[in-house]
Amino acid sequence: MDLLALADFNLVARHGGFGRAARATGRPKATLSRRVAELEAGLGLRLLERGARVLKLTEEGRALYERTGALLTEIDETAAALASGGARPRGRLRISAPLLFAQTAMGKLAAGFALRYPEVSLEVTTEDRPVDMVEEGYDLVIRVNPDPDENLVGRIFLRDRLVVVASPGLARPAGAAAVPAVVRTTSVQAAWRVMEQPDIVIDPVLRLSSLVMVGDAVRAGVGAGCLPVSLVSRDLAAGTLVSWGDVAGPEIALWALYPSRRLLSARVSAFLDYLKAAFPKGTPDELAAYLAD
Repeated sequence: MDLLALADFNLVARHGGFGRAARATGRPKATLSRRVAELEAGLGLRLLERGARVLKLTEEGRALYERTGALLTEIDETAAALASGGARPRGRLRISAPLLFAQTAMGKLAAGFALRYPEVSLEVTTEDRPVDMVEEGYDLVIRVNPDPDENLVGRIFLRDRLVVVASPGLARPAGAAAVPAVVRTTSVQAAWRVMEQPDIVIDPVLRLSSLVMVGDAVRAGVGAGCLPVSLVSRDLAAGTLVSWGDVAGPEIALWALYPSRRLLSARVSAFLDYLKAAFPKGTPDELAAYLAD
């Protein structure tokens, strides 16, 4: 695979179009278009849907962007770390993390990082909304399945998947009968799509704002729930919850992102390395084991 063409594809995907990528980097638009076309021809795949005004990633294009973008970013991060001469991490580090990850894992991660790097003043806030990193003064954000952003780069450090679970005493309904369900307050679903099985029609009997609370209510037997497998793997192993199937759809990918125009600082680089060391494979089982320790 042509790494230069791959880098140009990632550039176009991150900026959301050939014109934007060309203006941001000073590269000729025709060159970017040609290299992406050559990459598509070499792979035998269409990576981009080119509309009159909108450019969108195909399913194959998004998969390639998610998996190779992180590798290319890691190469850039390594070069930046070498260029910094191994400066010792120090100073303020502000991080924004989503609610569920913050509630389950961020406290332990932050404590371990603070012990290893006592000269870094770490501050973590919980935000499920997209924050403006520059305006709000964040050095790093953790986000779930973020849309491509021309101003941000980063890597996937964890993957998870959704599973429908229930207490053993709750029978899975047959046919089109609805099952009592515990859902997020923002949920508008009428049914859960389960892989290789009929849809599960739901009757929300309890709405909660946090997936941690949803999990607690499901364990209490109020109803079935749709939860990340990392959050319920111990329950499934112990038999206190049973699985009704994996939810169809894209996997959950957790990204660590930082501004693309900002030189990677030693403290951000150290935290990225710390995440990689904590989750070297980035699997749901690895996250579940980390939470269980």
